[in-house]
Amino acid sequence: MDRPVFRGSFLHPRFWPLWLGLALLWLLVKLPYGALLKLGRALGAVMYRLASSRRKIAARNLELCFPALSAAERKRLLKDNFASTGIAFFEMAMSWWWPKSRLAKLAHIEGLEHLRQAQADGQGVILMALHFTTLEIGAALLGQVHTIDGMYREHKNPLFDYVQRRGRERHNLEATTIEREDVRAMLKVLRAGRAIWYAPDQDYGPKQSLFVPLFGVQAATVTATTKFARLGRARVLPFTQVRLADGRGYRLTIHPPLAEFPGDSEEADCLRINQWVEQAVGACPEQYLWAHRRFKTRPAGESKLYKKRLS
Repeated sequence: MDRPVFRGSFLHPRFWPLWLGLALLWLLVKLPYGALLKLGRALGAVMYRLASSRRKIAARNLELCFPALSAAERKRLLKDNFASTGIAFFEMAMSWWWPKSRLAKLAHIEGLEHLRQAQADGQGVILMALHFTTLEIGAALLGQVHTIDGMYREHKNPLFDYVQRRGRERHNLEATTIEREDVRAMLKVLRAGRAIWYAPDQDYGPKQSLFVPLFGVQAATVTATTKFARLGRARVLPFTQVRLADGRGYRLTIHPPLAEFPGDSEEADCLRINQWVEQAVGACPEQYLWAHRRFKTRPAGESKLYKKRLS
């Protein structure tokens, strides 16, 4: 995909409110990191009160995935999750606009040798990530030290799409952006020995999915990880990032490649992936993106798990 290009149409009055919001955000992220964390938590508290539909989805997910917790424990976790989501808003802006040297000070990277070994061996890498609230800044920090290509879906607002892509791609000018539906391009870069950020932990419907358990609930799980690994002759390296509680930044972990993957069947591979998701999310549940309707697709004959369909 070509690099984002500024268009004169972005100056149209219909974009002025967005420009104003972006300018305010640009000014706010000049603040010290500790102040941004506090602002993010405050924003999360506001979102908790106002975003009732997303709050209900997240609460339902926590109820399904952590039934052993008490109602009070789940409510505390839910509030912490919204605080993390509020912080993510400022982390996004930091990753777009902070000087690279300032941003790099927050990175604590483990397991980079796994990426470099695959590169030395000439093998492509599926960097298997998850939709944590820290995903934007995690990708930016890793992109500063290693070229990572990314799957991408164009934003509906063309100005926001321009700003977002420009902010993401500035960390490594050698990185490429691949449309999410462009399977041929993805396989091409994998066979060329490159690494691609890819997250298989959301519900994309039944067409390319199998039902396997996730936290004890049957979940539509994409089989694409298996297909990409096989056809792209690529290693699958799980990747996680965690916001450190002491305010020192982020711990990024590139885990060892999954052994004997793909396995004997797509179902076994999907189950193995979901078991890893459970482990990674369980280690830091407050930082996961619970507002996604992960269990919206149900097996034939099963009732819906959410009261109302939301986008």
